[in-house]
Amino acid sequence: MTDLNNAGSAGRFFAFRLFPGEDLLEGIRKAVRSEGVRAGFVAAAVGSLSRACLRYAGKPDGTILEGCFETVSLSGTAEEGGEHLHASLSDPEGNVVGGHVLEGCVVRTTMEIILGELPELRFSREYCPSSTYMELAVHRRTNEKGE
Repeated sequence: MTDLNNAGSAGRFFAFRLFPGEDLLEGIRKAVRSEGVRAGFVAAAVGSLSRACLRYAGKPDGTILEGCFETVSLSGTAEEGGEHLHASLSDPEGNVVGGHVLEGCVVRTTMEIILGELPELRFSREYCPSSTYMELAVHRRTNEKGE
C-alpha cells in the first residue's frame, strides 16, 4: 500500500567529503547527527572505495569486495535512527556490481556526498509484516523542534 499523505516538503542540502580510509556509513551517520537530519536522502555521490561490503538481493549475508571500485551510484534514505542505502560500483574492467550497503565500505581516494533533507518530514524505521524488515515510515513534523 502506498502512503502519499506525508510526501511533500521543501528541501535543504549539505555537501561534505570523506577522505581515504574513512568508513562510508560512519561518515554519512556523522553528517546526519551533526546536522540533525530527520528525513535525509543521498542526492549525489561520487568517489571510490578500496573495500566494499554489499548484501546482494535475496541473500542473507554481505559480500566483501577488495580492490579499486568507482562509485557509479549511491542512493537511499537516512535519519538518526538508521539508513537504507544501495550502491553500484565498477571495477577496473568496468564490471558493475550493486547491492545494499553494509558497514565496512572504506573510501579509497575520496567520496563527495550531497546529502538532502526534507525539513517538513521525519523518517523512522518500523517493522513491516509484509517484508519482515524494518522499513521506512514517513511522518509530518508537528512542532518547532521538528518532532
